[in-house]
Amino acid sequence: MADFDIVALGEPLVELNQTHKDQRQYLQGYGGDTSNAVIAAARQGARCAYLTRVGDDAFGRQFLELWQAEGVDTSGVRVDGEAHTGLYFVQHGPQGHAFSYLRRDSAASRMTPADLDCGLVERARFLHVSGISLAISTSACDTVFAAIERARAAGAQVSLDSNLRLRLWPVDRARAVLRETMRAADLFLPSMDDMQHLTGNDDPERTLDWIRDGGAAGVVVLKLGKDGSIIDDGARRTAMPALRVQAVDATGAGDCFAGSLLARRCQGDSWEDAVRYANVAAALSTQGYGAVDPLPRAAEVLARMKQPAG
Repeated sequence: MADFDIVALGEPLVELNQTHKDQRQYLQGYGGDTSNAVIAAARQGARCAYLTRVGDDAFGRQFLELWQAEGVDTSGVRVDGEAHTGLYFVQHGPQGHAFSYLRRDSAASRMTPADLDCGLVERARFLHVSGISLAISTSACDTVFAAIERARAAGAQVSLDSNLRLRLWPVDRARAVLRETMRAADLFLPSMDDMQHLTGNDDPERTLDWIRDGGAAGVVVLKLGKDGSIIDDGARRTAMPALRVQAVDATGAGDCFAGSLLARRCQGDSWEDAVRYANVAAALSTQGYGAVDPLPRAAEVLARMKQPAG
């Protein structure tokens, strides 16, 4: 038996979210895709741990307090006295939310494969990483690949969220690295928005063909935002509808989806049941501001699933 259901690796970022688009007021919260995902998973009842570095600063200490309060093991978090904890701003407008980052040379970007010697990856059922984990620096990319090797050797499964950020790396490198990583993943979670940049098309079926032709052998769940998702298990493709809600802020919804899906798989759900649950959790997470505060807990998701559709 593994000690942890999910061990995630990546970059935490302090979040400053504009709650009123015409006012210069920002709500401080927490973000970072894999951190969001592991907190979402913990709120669904999964046993979770996080691997990263934070700065020896107030924000780094706040993250440690946050993870501990959420029941996420922090024995794999290093405090780096020579770097800062990353930061980003969210602004809202007619085209949705826009992000501005202050993350260059962040503590997390200084991760190295030696940071894996704490042994957490070998104690997990799932290792969860993302395109951002791969993109923030060369050493972080090396750390992700080293973690995947450790997970494979220990019999753990690998989950990859595409989370493409073209400000971090050129599209050609992103395409090459993500294709290599998705071949090693037991679960690949691309978004349609990301795949349009990588494939040049906006058709879900052709996108899934591109992923399979690229060597992905695991389960693929293509995220379509408000249109739900498609499960491709290698034998068939199943469309799963989204829950319609009045969204306030979609920041972190995809991360909530990933963490909730992994948690439910660890609890024995079929792929269809796990995706159905994750779709509801992700929709509920858009009803408040910020990436972490609105993440629902299991009781809230289950109660919503019992309500009639519509």
